[in-house]
Amino acid sequence: MKSAKPKILHEIGGRSMIGHALAAAEGLEPQQLVAVVRFERERVVEHLLRINPGVVIADQDEVPGTGRAVQQGLDQLDPTLEGTIVVTYGDVPLLTTDLLSELVATHDREGNAVTVLTALLDDATGYGRILRAKDGTVLGIREHKDASDEERAINEVNSGIYAFDAQVLRSALSEVTTENAQGEMYLTDVLGIARSTGGRVAAVVTEDPWQVEGANDRVQLAALGKEMNRRILEKWMRAGVSIIDTETTWIDVEVALSNDVTIKPGTQLLGGTAIGTNAVIGPDTTLTNTQVGPGAKITRSDVTDSTIAEGGSVGPFAYLRPKTNLGPDARIGAFYETKNIVVGRGSKLSHLGYAGDAEIGEYTNIGCGNITANYDGVNKHRTLIGSHVRTASNTVFVAPVTIGDGAYTGAGAIVRKNVPAGALALSVAPQRNSEGWTMSKRPGSAAAEAAFKSALDSGENAASTDQAK
Repeated sequence: MKSAKPKILHEIGGRSMIGHALAAAEGLEPQQLVAVVRFERERVVEHLLRINPGVVIADQDEVPGTGRAVQQGLDQLDPTLEGTIVVTYGDVPLLTTDLLSELVATHDREGNAVTVLTALLDDATGYGRILRAKDGTVLGIREHKDASDEERAINEVNSGIYAFDAQVLRSALSEVTTENAQGEMYLTDVLGIARSTGGRVAAVVTEDPWQVEGANDRVQLAALGKEMNRRILEKWMRAGVSIIDTETTWIDVEVALSNDVTIKPGTQLLGGTAIGTNAVIGPDTTLTNTQVGPGAKITRSDVTDSTIAEGGSVGPFAYLRPKTNLGPDARIGAFYETKNIVVGRGSKLSHLGYAGDAEIGEYTNIGCGNITANYDGVNKHRTLIGSHVRTASNTVFVAPVTIGDGAYTGAGAIVRKNVPAGALALSVAPQRNSEGWTMSKRPGSAAAEAAFKSALDSGENAASTDQAK
């Protein structure tokens, strides 16, 4: 990956690759779930335990190979454990619980010692080949580097994902060596050992090779991410969501959408975002961990960790930072930034402003260019604005300050003191005009010439009026 981050921690669909793998395995409701780790152990373990505190951690030693990894995973389990053990990997993010369930069901139904998940590929380069007996059972798996030319012509490949009988697996691994081209303990050797002792080895062929595709570089990761997103979009469209442009819409795996939602081009729905019926999102909008109520509209905006209630409206070009709570039928309009605010029903913050650490009542109209000056350089302070308040353009609220219900502010007001209910707050100095300033201070300029001509015209008009009288 050419990255400081371990491969399995790279994300697609809002979840790490190992997170996807764990989710698929958890869907089987296993008795125990073991993760075998080595590279960047502490970082990987911290991530694993954060997303699944119940996972058992096993450390792989210096002996290389998947056989050794599985053997050390088994060491964390009761040696008398019976039943089926599923082995999968941390870099197959499109693998589903449904496919793993099919593998386990086939394994149990047929009474197999080993059941391997396989796929048919047009280009099988690098994959282990499936060697089959005449009766269709699996003779074994030949790794690409160890395969003959005839074996390399086989296009059925090993996914590396298995269902094993627990006791067969434990016994066979004690016989696996590192005597091969790569000097590793091959897990694939278990198949031949199981068969040699009379165990039945079979395969489940998936018709969906994407589910067993891993990512070894960022090109492959991007391809997997695009395919995952295609599947997510298709799922939601079939559930009644309108997605106008599937090429520019990205939706994470944990997003929840209701029917009759419309998603316009250039939209990203990330994290735990949930959107109610008849909401319209986009174009060019990013929502992260945001709850959107029925009938709400968000246009060309970026919203994070916030709530937009039913009928709410946001944008265009709004930036809603965490803890913005917009009430029913309320609006945050063009070029507005918000943070940690509560906006009551029907209230409007429509144009060119900033509201932070504030609470606004119902049916209040905040004028163009208003800001809450919430930070004094040391601490944040709150602004409380009541219901049915009307604030004029370019009002500044110097927090902490409270504005009573039904109050008004004048244009350009700087509100430093509480405003009682029904009062008008003004902070306007008397206007003074310095006559002739432009011609005196900017002589020869276009502005001075225009002022002179205007004064001349005004003088002629005045003379004509006097003459008429």
